[in-house]
Amino acid sequence: MSEQKIEDTINEVLINAAQKNALDFADYLHNNNMVFVRGQGYWEDKYYWLIKYNDEYVCFILIGGERGKDNSWTIWSDDSGSMCFEDYSLDEHTKKIAYANVDFCGNCGRCDGGTSKTIFGKPFDNVCRTVFRFDNPNYEAVECAKKLVEIRINDILGKIAGREI
Repeated sequence: MSEQKIEDTINEVLINAAQKNALDFADYLHNNNMVFVRGQGYWEDKYYWLIKYNDEYVCFILIGGERGKDNSWTIWSDDSGSMCFEDYSLDEHTKKIAYANVDFCGNCGRCDGGTSKTIFGKPFDNVCRTVFRFDNPNYEAVECAKKLVEIRINDILGKIAGREI
């Protein structure tokens, strides 16, 4: 199971718009040189991928829900403690989608709890360390997630060059 490509899983588990949107997002990630790593430990028996760029986390994807059988998928963003989403200039429409998908702490026990974060100039409390969570994202939400990936890639490249974005 660990060698299965994400596209194979998407085609096997998802249907209709969910399948189309997930394939579009996976294609975008591949075209931007992301590395897909299957989840281990708790995530090992699920269709879960850690997405990396230059060996840093960018986002995470779960296909088929916790049981791997639902026509659902989830994207979580990652800022790896960076402030890349804090004051980044973003159009109002994309901000609205991003704000609607802020991932508030669910007290899952994997960390010490949520934190205060400024996201595109707006303060939020009790935010999960993954910052954004898109459950069954539609086309517009996938486009927003792509923009968040772009911001994170720029953040990583800025760190490599010795500057913050």
